Amino acid sequence: MNKANMLKMKPKVTGVSFPSPVRCGGSPGGRGGSEAAVGLEVRPCGMYVQKRTKDAKPCVPNIKVKVKYGSYFHDVTISSQASFGELKKMLAGKIGMNPQDQKLIFKEKERDSKAFLDVVGVKDGSKIVLIEDELSKERRILESRRNAKMERASKDIASIRLEVDKLAKQVASIESTINSGKKVEELVLLNLIESLMIQLIKLDGISADGDIKLQRRMQVKRAQKYIEILDLLKLRNSDLRKLRQENLHEQSKPENFTPTNLVITTKWETF
Repeated sequence: MNKANMLKMKPKVTGVSFPSPVRCGGSPGGRGGSEAAVGLEVRPCGMYVQKRTKDAKPCVPNIKVKVKYGSYFHDVTISSQASFGELKKMLAGKIGMNPQDQKLIFKEKERDSKAFLDVVGVKDGSKIVLIEDELSKERRILESRRNAKMERASKDIASIRLEVDKLAKQVASIESTINSGKKVEELVLLNLIESLMIQLIKLDGISADGDIKLQRRMQVKRAQKYIEILDLLKLRNSDLRKLRQENLHEQSKPENFTPTNLVITTKWETF
């Protein structure tokens, strides 16, 4: 069969019209189809489809769910395709509960944070129950107490550090006085040593870990160092006292008090 006969046998389609392909600088469908083809694009096969844009995103409806916590209900608007973890974060802003402490119950079953609302059947108007995880609550209370203890220990150590700073200045002043050859009252040295010992006792009563423990150890070493300095100053101060007493004793003797200066005035009779 030749080509001419095949063309004669080809059926003709009438009553159906298609918009003409988009031409450069023109619009699809010629004059009459320009409005109908707005927002369409032609595929390589000639089919017209809706234009695709880079910013086009699927339209996901929001739903409003009721979350019961205690005797109160909280309305939360959220994406229907969100996860229970995202819902927990939104609830944290409303009720102030850490997401890790939350348990969400839907249809009498606790839901994992990674589960999605629409997958488990959450719809607009669904009710979800929120309860607090008791184990997590206990951990949080213990952590809170520990943090409060560490904060109190840090303040106590800071107060002791200021007191040791004051005592260190007094030690430096006394050391300078003794180095210049001047004697210091021994009671002053004893009082300073006692004050530093009191700070050591306070430090010993502080229980701490980590960085706070290192701070306590540092102040213990400082107090011990100043006590050792004062012990040495006590010995030097005692030597100065002995030297001063010797000098005073030498100064109290008469200047011409020597045996060669004695004059015998009594004449004894010899028999």
